[in-house]
Amino acid sequence: MNTHKIFSTSIDVRFRDLDAMGHVNNSVFFTYFEEGRIDFSHKVFNISDPSGFSFIMAHICCDFLLPVKLGHRLTLQMWVNSIGEKSFGYGYKLVERSDESMVFATGESIQVCYDYTENRSIPVPGEMKVKLSTYLKD
Repeated sequence: MNTHKIFSTSIDVRFRDLDAMGHVNNSVFFTYFEEGRIDFSHKVFNISDPSGFSFIMAHICCDFLLPVKLGHRLTLQMWVNSIGEKSFGYGYKLVERSDESMVFATGESIQVCYDYTENRSIPVPGEMKVKLSTYLKD
């Protein structure tokens, strides 16, 4: 049984996101994922100041399934794919807000917990593990 929560955030397509072909440029999808991570961190971890981010990006990928155009109204769905000793992974799905069966992209990222003062990886804090586990996909 899949009991994990899905985190959702609305994404606005801006005119500047478009390329010469009239659709959202591939690099912007990573910005949409970033907007989701920021919103997730704010709402789930209660982090609003960038100095509160105790992790660093280790890997990110995206599968582009449909072109996004200016009129699309997007929702980014996120969940946790994994929680390791020093890292955790997110899964992403970018969908049309009014029809979630219309999937524009999927992706994954791996974040490593990091001490920026010591410049080294650190274990995932216990409280963070608890909050992440609510969104952990079975």
